[in-house]
Amino acid sequence: MELHTGTHDVVHMWGMAFNMDTIYMTWVVFAIIIVVAFFATRQVNMVPSGVQNVVEFILETIGGQLKGPLGKHFSKVSSLLFTFFIFILVSNELGLIPSPHILTSPTNDLNTTLGLALASSVSIWVIGAKLKGPSYFKHFFQPFAVFVIFHIMEEISKPVTLSFRLFGNIVAGEIVLELLNGLAPYLTPIIWLVFSLFVGVIQAFVFTILVTSYLGMAISDEEH
Repeated sequence: MELHTGTHDVVHMWGMAFNMDTIYMTWVVFAIIIVVAFFATRQVNMVPSGVQNVVEFILETIGGQLKGPLGKHFSKVSSLLFTFFIFILVSNELGLIPSPHILTSPTNDLNTTLGLALASSVSIWVIGAKLKGPSYFKHFFQPFAVFVIFHIMEEISKPVTLSFRLFGNIVAGEIVLELLNGLAPYLTPIIWLVFSLFVGVIQAFVFTILVTSYLGMAISDEEH
């Protein structure tokens, strides 16, 4: 059995390799999010219904879990965190839609997950420096200056672990789904599909809550 999951349509340009299927599916994710956001905000009511009700429920549920580590600063970064969650959630679930190997999850590509992880790290540094000023960088030299080496290693490890965790879980789930579909194309794939939908939500939440935790630690001294 030839597996399609994990393979990409690679195009070489300007001395670089581009996974075109990942690029196309990322645009599809953007389009889905824009359309949903349009219908959710087209006519905002005090008593939400339809798409607005679903979107507000998701954001309020996730927001309730993210406020703790950030305290009074949550409102300043909530848009960033919600963007991470919604983008990863839609990306994760897109590859589970039955199709003749047309639809794939952008998050089954390490380039995407690493890009998201690096974006989260840069965001944490920028937000930390904005809220605390130059004093933000003091923690890299605590409790002694020599510890800057270990702090830098920690900062490097964060996006690496974030990206591989998300990538590994999504690509593994899609491989198992493809294998089961080839071996028993009826009941078993349906059960695994439901399970994978749940895993997609969990992985989006885990990524977001870890970014929130890292951000909370970066600005924690600001609370005192």
